[in-house]
Amino acid sequence: MDINDNVETPMILKVGFNKLLEHYENLAKSNDEFLSANAKRVLKSAESYPELRAGFSDTQVLKDREKEIRLILQDSFAPILSRNEIKTASVPFHDLIFNSSERFKNIIEIAGGGFELNIKNMPDDHRYIIACTIILNYCYGYNLNFKRPFYYEIPDANGVLRYYKILYNADFCEIEATDKAKKITHEDYNQLLDNFDNLALWKEKFPPDSYIFNGFVISNIFDVTEDQSISNIKSSLIGEDKRKDENFIQGFHEIFRSLLGINDIKVGFSIYNQEEDVFERVYGVGMHSYLLGDMETRKCSDALCGWSYNRLLKENNYFSVSDVDRDFEKSKGKAPHIVNLKKQGIKSAIFAPIANDKGLMGIIEIVSPTPQMLNSINANKLIDVMPFIVSAVERSKNDEENLIEAIIQKECTSIHPSVHWRFAKEAKNFIKDEMEGKEASFKKIAFDNIYPLYGQIDIKGSSEARNKATKEDLTLQLKAVKSVLKKASEIEVLPIYEQFIFQINTYQKGLAEHFQVDSEQQISSFFKLDIEPLLKHLYQIEGLKEDIQEYYDSIDDKVNVLYKHRKDYDDTIAKINAEMASLLDKKQVEAQQMYPHYFERFKTDGVEHNMYIGESITKEASFNQIYLYNLRLWQLQVMCEMENAYYQMQSDFPVSLDVASMILVFSQPLSISFRMDEKQFDVDGTYNARYEIVKKRVDKAFIKGTKERVTQKGKISIVYSQKLDEVEYLSYVKFLQSKHYLDNDIEIVELQDLQAVTGLKAIRVSVLYHKNEDDKAFYTYNDLMKEIKA
Repeated sequence: MDINDNVETPMILKVGFNKLLEHYENLAKSNDEFLSANAKRVLKSAESYPELRAGFSDTQVLKDREKEIRLILQDSFAPILSRNEIKTASVPFHDLIFNSSERFKNIIEIAGGGFELNIKNMPDDHRYIIACTIILNYCYGYNLNFKRPFYYEIPDANGVLRYYKILYNADFCEIEATDKAKKITHEDYNQLLDNFDNLALWKEKFPPDSYIFNGFVISNIFDVTEDQSISNIKSSLIGEDKRKDENFIQGFHEIFRSLLGINDIKVGFSIYNQEEDVFERVYGVGMHSYLLGDMETRKCSDALCGWSYNRLLKENNYFSVSDVDRDFEKSKGKAPHIVNLKKQGIKSAIFAPIANDKGLMGIIEIVSPTPQMLNSINANKLIDVMPFIVSAVERSKNDEENLIEAIIQKECTSIHPSVHWRFAKEAKNFIKDEMEGKEASFKKIAFDNIYPLYGQIDIKGSSEARNKATKEDLTLQLKAVKSVLKKASEIEVLPIYEQFIFQINTYQKGLAEHFQVDSEQQISSFFKLDIEPLLKHLYQIEGLKEDIQEYYDSIDDKVNVLYKHRKDYDDTIAKINAEMASLLDKKQVEAQQMYPHYFERFKTDGVEHNMYIGESITKEASFNQIYLYNLRLWQLQVMCEMENAYYQMQSDFPVSLDVASMILVFSQPLSISFRMDEKQFDVDGTYNARYEIVKKRVDKAFIKGTKERVTQKGKISIVYSQKLDEVEYLSYVKFLQSKHYLDNDIEIVELQDLQAVTGLKAIRVSVLYHKNEDDKAFYTYNDLMKEIKA
């Protein structure tokens, strides 16, 4: 078999000992008789076999000349060190090893028959390129330094991976060009310097088999398991979102197994919450806490005994439990951490504090099902890795704090991405002024000459619905109290019971005939000040206990009133807002891709949204009116889709409510600025304030000469003041009619004058609905209600 079979390199590989034998020729001339005699003996053994100098690629020669080769390499592989050194003789870029020390043979034998020896961190593509760099150095005199550590990963008798670093001695190699070799110019060299990963280019300059390698390399191999384990821990802890990776914690177990040389261990973590003095679980795929067991969180004083609490939290020092069963008996089952370990089948453990100069941040927990496997001796190996774990936890805590701040900003004080660049610019200027010792101030954030768009999907009759729910709840609560008082008056005749019953009858009549704004407050005060103290007294009477307990069971603990119908109403409003806001947010992602613009939305009794578009926001000279028209059409279409989505999910809501949609058109560009005190954008200037006035009042406006609101269920109302706006939006309506979003019943109405605002008009048109996403039929609002109720 030829060693070059199935191996592609720029060099034909030959095993040869010419360079080594030349070294012995020099030693043969030495004045040292012993060295000279030994050298002559080596040279004599090779004398009859010229192939040992000339080189050979047939592996049979290795077998035939095994005795001679062993003698030639005897000084390089000293027998006296063979059981200690890990050493091999081989050819480069090949798995052929033809001589090795006893210790190397033992390591491979222990690894098992199925083990294949491969350099862990040398990709196949790199083997070819590395061979080319060696040729550049050896044949052309360039000084390309590609020295980097290479490793073997070899399992030991316990299945624990051990790491071995390889150092090559290439003193006994020769390389010469064949007629296939291309002359490498300085221009070629310069090109190759910038193209390490371009394998095709290297193959073009150094064709396969264009050089001959004659010689061998000696690999000196060192067990660096502990150093590599520490390095692997560093690598594992560097990087983002490792806790989401399913393989992360398993890999972490393997690393610690290699570090400690123990196969049956697992690693857990718990976080220390200083504010509450509790341990908390670390959330992530495969993460576990052996200190907490199946608990999510636990007071530190409940999770540890007094001594271990002081050791970890006060001294910030590790401790080990080498025999859990022994310590359980010794502590008579009163040490909480020992009890928890025993429950989980753990027999030995190490707990090490993750702490910095500010104090404890968490605990790393290493556990084993074998007694005495973990102890205070091997716990000392953690000293070298703890600094990296501490750094990782510090970074993780900072990342978590930043994420919390980001979520708070997004949910509470959001700065939209479209204008974030402007805030970042001012923040940089602020920092620059501070660093230069100037008086730093955050300049006004304003955008001029931008076009506003406003829309809302409003819940119709929300006030009436809430009043109805309140009346029903108060009526039920009054009825329940009245029942208790009647029973009380039968047991114990007291005029005060009759007086309270009279008061309840008065409230019930008032609720039935005319519910007023202050009715809820009056009745709630009556329950709190009069009824609650009385019921506490009556609860002592045996015949009333069950009725009073039933009354208390109907009372909501959070609001301390009967909260059944009002809860249904509040849940419905919350669900409507959540669903509509979520749909609008998803649609906004598409709109931003069309052209970036500012967007914000608000949840009230429904969902409102503001959008601003213009060149000053995008920061680029790319704005054109066509993007404004496109956004207006998009907005109208999305409002139709939101109406449809609402009525398709209406049956899922506890209370049946209707919605009405409106769009406000404002054609004149305006200016907005960020109000630092309110943490939101608002319009600038007196003229622009007209836009805000219309926004706040127009949905309650009546059609001129009537008592009919401009917004109606089942219709979209488009409010405007300019004839050009009317023409523009009628074209959009016509387009959406062709796509069956809107019906054909267009009406144009005038609105009554608002304070300081006159001349408003509205286009109103019915939305076409589907019963569900699969339904292909189109319905008006009235038709849809009939279909849903059928």
